[in-house]
Amino acid sequence: MQKTTTPFLPIGFSWAFAFLLLLSASSCKTTEKSAVRERTDFTKNWSFALGENAGAKVANFNDTQWRKLNLPHDWSIEGKFDEKHPASYNGGALPGGTGWYRKAFTLDAKDKDKLFYIDFDGVYTNSEVWVNGQYLGKRPNGYISFRYDLTPYLKFGPEQNVVAVKVDNSQQPNSRWYSGSGIYRNVWLVKTSPVHVDQWGTFVTTPQVSEQSASVAITTQVRNARQQAGNITLRTLVYDAQGREVAKASSEKVALKTGQANALTEVKQNLTVSNPTLWSVEQPYLYRVVTLVEQNGKVVDNYETPLGIRTFNFDAQKGFTLNGKSMKINGVCNHHDLGALGAAVNVRALERQLEIMKNMGVNGIRTSHNPPTPELLDLCDKMGFIVMDESFDMWKKEKTKFDYSHAWDEWHKRDLEDFIKRDRNHPSVFIWSIGNEIPEQWAPEGTTIAKELVNIVKSLDTTRPVTVGINEPTPNNTIYKSGALDLFGFNYHHQDFEKFPKTFPGQKFIATETVSALMTRGHYDMPADSIRRWPKRWDIPFHDGNKDLTVSAYDNVSTPWGSTHEETWKLIKKHAYLSGQYIWTGFDYLGEPTPYVWPARSSYFGIVDLAGFPKDVYYMYQSEWTNKPVLHVFPHWNWQAGQTVDVKAYYNNAEEVELFLNGKSQGVRKKQGDDLHVMWRLPFQPGTLKAVSRANGKEVLTKEIKTAGGAARIVLEADRTQIVANGKDLSFVTVKILDKDGNLVPRADNLVHFRIDGKAVLAGVDNGLQTSLESFKANHRKAFNGLCLAILQAQEEAGTVKLTATSEGLEPATIILHLK
Repeated sequence: MQKTTTPFLPIGFSWAFAFLLLLSASSCKTTEKSAVRERTDFTKNWSFALGENAGAKVANFNDTQWRKLNLPHDWSIEGKFDEKHPASYNGGALPGGTGWYRKAFTLDAKDKDKLFYIDFDGVYTNSEVWVNGQYLGKRPNGYISFRYDLTPYLKFGPEQNVVAVKVDNSQQPNSRWYSGSGIYRNVWLVKTSPVHVDQWGTFVTTPQVSEQSASVAITTQVRNARQQAGNITLRTLVYDAQGREVAKASSEKVALKTGQANALTEVKQNLTVSNPTLWSVEQPYLYRVVTLVEQNGKVVDNYETPLGIRTFNFDAQKGFTLNGKSMKINGVCNHHDLGALGAAVNVRALERQLEIMKNMGVNGIRTSHNPPTPELLDLCDKMGFIVMDESFDMWKKEKTKFDYSHAWDEWHKRDLEDFIKRDRNHPSVFIWSIGNEIPEQWAPEGTTIAKELVNIVKSLDTTRPVTVGINEPTPNNTIYKSGALDLFGFNYHHQDFEKFPKTFPGQKFIATETVSALMTRGHYDMPADSIRRWPKRWDIPFHDGNKDLTVSAYDNVSTPWGSTHEETWKLIKKHAYLSGQYIWTGFDYLGEPTPYVWPARSSYFGIVDLAGFPKDVYYMYQSEWTNKPVLHVFPHWNWQAGQTVDVKAYYNNAEEVELFLNGKSQGVRKKQGDDLHVMWRLPFQPGTLKAVSRANGKEVLTKEIKTAGGAARIVLEADRTQIVANGKDLSFVTVKILDKDGNLVPRADNLVHFRIDGKAVLAGVDNGLQTSLESFKANHRKAFNGLCLAILQAQEEAGTVKLTATSEGLEPATIILHLK
C-alpha cells in the first residue's frame, strides 16, 4: 500500500520547533511507518464480481473465484454497446447492473491505539459498505466523497480484516449522460491519533490581499474521538513553493471539548504573509498550510491544506477581475468520463485533458454537473483554471426515472455540506453552482429550495459567489426571484446577452453554458458559410441528410437552443459586463449523443473529440485566446475533380492570409469587422494548397495541405515516451495513417492491430467517431479520418516497452516507451 505523509522539516523550519519534534515519540518521525497521520492508497488487490451476491458482505465469504483488479474501476466501459441497455444511448448504451468489491488487509498490532477511516472519493452508485461483516452505511449519490470509521470493528495482528462494497447501478436510466459503474474513484485508508484534525477540518481564507501582504485566516476543527479531557497546542505554519516558512501561528492550551461522541474543538488563527506571490491562471502559485496538533508535548497529528493567495471580483458593469486585472473567463464544461477509460479516474488522463485545453487558451473548467474527483481540482490548482464547482443536476423534481431526486429529501443537505467542505480550500474554485437547468425554476419551489441551498453554502463559505445554470433566463424565473444568487447563470440564450443590463439591472453575469455546436472531426459538408440549426425533433438525423450521422466540422451546425462557436464568442468578447463563458463542451463525452439516433452513443458537442484529437474550431479559440502564432487551414485536400470546396483559415498575429493552389494565388483575405476567420471558395484540383499569413508585409506562418495518395504506412506518436512504473501512469499514442509521401490520408479507416512487448497493458483504444460500436478495451481499432489512439498503462516494473501497430497492406510501425 502506498503511503503519503507530510514532511516535517522543510527549508526554513524553526529549529527550536524541530528539536521538540525530534524529542517526541517515534510517531513524529518523517518515516512512513512512524508518521503521526498516514493516508494510504487503498486501491490495490481488490476482488470483484458482477451480479447479486447476498453473502458477500460476510468476512469469511469465499471470493477466491472472483476477478482480481486494482481500483479505480468502471465495469460499464468494459461492456458491449447495445441500444437495448436500460441506460439507453443517452447513457452511453453500455450496461449497468450490480457489482461487489472485497478487499482483505491486516493491521499492525502496534496501531491498536490508532483510529482508522476509509475514504471513498466516489462510487457510482447507491454504495453500501461493510467491514468484517458490520454494516457501515449507504451513500446514494454517485459523485460525492464520503468516509466511514472502521475502528470499532477492526482486528490487529495477523488476523485479516475484510471490506466489502456493494454498488447498485441497476435502476436505469438514472443519468442524462454516461455515468460509469463501480468504485470509479480512489479509495484511501487513513490512520490518525484519537485527537486529530477532522476530515476536511481546515478552512483557509485570505480576507485582505495586496502586493505587500496577505492576511490569512484559518479555522481548524479538531476531533476528540475518545473523549480525552485535556489541552492541545495547535501550530500552523505556511510554506512557500520552495518549502520556506513564511508565516506561523500558535494557539496554546486549547481545551478539548468533551461530553459528546467525537466532539469537535474549533480553533481560529490569523497570520500574515508578507510580499505574497499571487495565484493566477498564468502563474498558479501555491503555498502549503501545515497544521500540527500537540498533546502532552508530542505532535499527535499533522494535516496539510493548499493555499493560493488571490483576490477576485464580479462586477455588473466591468465583468470579472482577478488580482485587480480585468479578464474574460474562457471556460469549458466537461463531463467526468475519460473517453476510452470510461469513468475510472486516472490522474494522467485528467492532466492530458487539461493540457489540451490549456494549449487552446482555456482558463476555466465547469464540473458539469456534479462534484468532481478531488484530483481534478488539485490539477486545476496547479495548472491555473477558474473552476465553477457544481453540485447537482436536479433537485427534488426528477429528470430521469431513477435519478438523485429520489434521494433528495434525505441526502441533499449532507451531500451539499460535504461537497463545500471538501472543495472550499482549492484556490482554483471561484464559483459554487448549486444546480443546472433545474425543473423547479418553473415552480414556486424554485424560490424556497434556492434560498435553502444558498444558505447552506454561505454557512460554510462566504468567499465565493453562488450561481445556478438557468436555461429560462427571465425576470419571472423562480430561482432568480429568490434573490439568493450572487451571479446570474445563463445557459444559452445568446441572443439575450446584449439585453442583460436592461432585463436584469444591477445583476452580475456569467454564461454558465454556451454554444452546443455539433461537429464530427474531419468531416465537411458544403457550403461552409450557411448556418444550420439542427431540427427540434430529437429522433431524426440532421436535415443535411448524412445517414452515417456525421456532422460538418465547419462550425455551422448547432442545436436549436444553442449557437455556433463564433456566434457566442463574438458577443462575449464585445461587452465587458459579460464576465465570461463555459462552453458546452471541451471534450466529446459518452452518452447524450444528440442526435438520439442509433448507433450514435456519444456527444458531438466537444471542441476536441473523445480520443483527444482537436476539431478545427479548436484553432479558432487558440487564435483568439492565446498569443502563440496560429494559422490553421482546412479542410483536407482530397475531393472530386471540379468540386467546389470552401477553404477556411483561422489566424492571429497577422493582418492577412494569401492562399495558393499549385502555386497560383487564390487571393488575399483579411478579417473584416468582427470576423474570426477568412474563407475562399474554389474548384478542387489535386496538388498543394498553401496559405501564408503576413504582418506588415512580412511572412508570419505558412501552412501546406497536399492531396494524399493511398494509405501506405502507419506512424506512431506518443505524448510521452517516458512514464512512471507505478501501475497507473499512461502514454497516449496517436496512430496516423499516411501515404507513401508522409501525408495524412484524410478518409483512411484501416483496421489497426496492437501488440505490446514489456511491462505495460493496453488500457484503451479509440478513434473519436461518435457512432463507433467497437470495444474500447479491444487490442485493435479502425482508424477514423486517418487517426486512432492507443492508451498504454504502465505496470510496476521499470524497463522498456515496445508497441507495434500493424494493418493489412500497410507498413507497420513501432515505438519504444521507457518505464522508470
